[in-house]
Amino acid sequence: MAIVEQKWTALPVPFAMELRDRVPKERYYDPAFYALEAEHLWPRVWQMACRLEEIPHAGDFTEYEILDQSVIVIRDDDGSVSAFQNACRHRGVKLVEGRGTCTRGFTCPFHGWCYGSDGANTAVPRRKSFAEHNLEAGDLDLVAVRCEVWGGCAWINFDHDAPPLRDSLEPAASILDAWKVESLHAEKWYACRLPVNWKLAVEAFVESYHVVQAHPQLVIPTRYGRREGTPFDPRAFIAADLEYLHAMSDGMDGMVHADDVRVAEGLRDLELPADPELAVATWNRALNDAVTSFHRGNGSDVPDLNELTELGINQEFFQCFPHYFVLPMYSSASAYRFRPQGPEATLMEIWSLARLPEGQEPHNPAPPEAWDPDDPRWPAIPAQDFSNLPRQQRGLHARGFEYMRLSAGLEGHIANCQRVVDAYLAGVPSDRLLPALHEVNCYPFDRPAADLDF
Repeated sequence: MAIVEQKWTALPVPFAMELRDRVPKERYYDPAFYALEAEHLWPRVWQMACRLEEIPHAGDFTEYEILDQSVIVIRDDDGSVSAFQNACRHRGVKLVEGRGTCTRGFTCPFHGWCYGSDGANTAVPRRKSFAEHNLEAGDLDLVAVRCEVWGGCAWINFDHDAPPLRDSLEPAASILDAWKVESLHAEKWYACRLPVNWKLAVEAFVESYHVVQAHPQLVIPTRYGRREGTPFDPRAFIAADLEYLHAMSDGMDGMVHADDVRVAEGLRDLELPADPELAVATWNRALNDAVTSFHRGNGSDVPDLNELTELGINQEFFQCFPHYFVLPMYSSASAYRFRPQGPEATLMEIWSLARLPEGQEPHNPAPPEAWDPDDPRWPAIPAQDFSNLPRQQRGLHARGFEYMRLSAGLEGHIANCQRVVDAYLAGVPSDRLLPALHEVNCYPFDRPAADLDF
């Protein structure tokens, strides 16, 4: 039987990416563009709904909210995870808010309709008062939402025709599997109310072009061997790298775990070769070995960091389009999630993730209070990023500003992501989107914009 390719007609996209290196400013605040994303992007993409330690036991549930949609994510009796639309089948009342444990099912607080933890309707008060066509078997059950598990998280998708989760997250998924991200658990969980468009928030973290200006504490002159015009000093190099590790640990509250910093400090007196390249390689290999040995000695499930280096997958930043990021470093990682709250409002969450010693139960941090971007409690590095974002969002409204001008070599990832957004808004079929998703889920980000074939 001949296979007939499905035909589709592209929908018009306002303020489209006509040039790879120019982003029309209206994409970041126009209400109609935001509405198109709500209709054509978010219902079709895989979204990280919760970390699994939020629902550790059978019957534990949490609410995931995106735009005007609310989803119940629940741990099943067999340890799997299911998801349902959070709306009673009677008159649409939300069944749950926040998180909790479902011991006897869900009961609607308005009229008492009941549902089991599997979403099946179990009771309709005064059932005989309803017409038979409103009581059809199966039609009273909660509406299931597609749900899959990967990387220590539960993911949801409202589109039953979307490719499987893993296919949609490659190549990041396979690389992060090698990092054993499923063995990472949340130590801390922060949230920020950013007065900016969600894409603007994401783009502040997917290029290193801003680091020199925005994060001066990370620009350490001797970290890579020498100050300009001076001979290589192995002792100065080690001191500089330790300074960098402290900055990443303190400034990100755990992106480099404090245990790993202590392990590195124990190597401060390591003798290094005089040759700069050999010295850097020797230090990195010794530090990787020491961190791996320390955590394996505690019974933690940690990858061999030198094996990751040899495979060329020891990078530090991975996107799972559109809104979830993992930044592994040594034994730990940071993770980001961005959710739109309006055309010019975003909720950004940050997790500090770590390995657990053998026998230690995962910590289940409470959902965080959302802080403002200028809250003095923010660690130094996110505070520096947050100081720029509101100013950028306001600047986009300048009458004389028309579009962002992207660096051809350093900001290509932004161009890739923006064009994938356009593809969703245009209605490009999911199977044709996969190669483009693989491009935006790839690292490094600081590279030219790719050829995306839709």
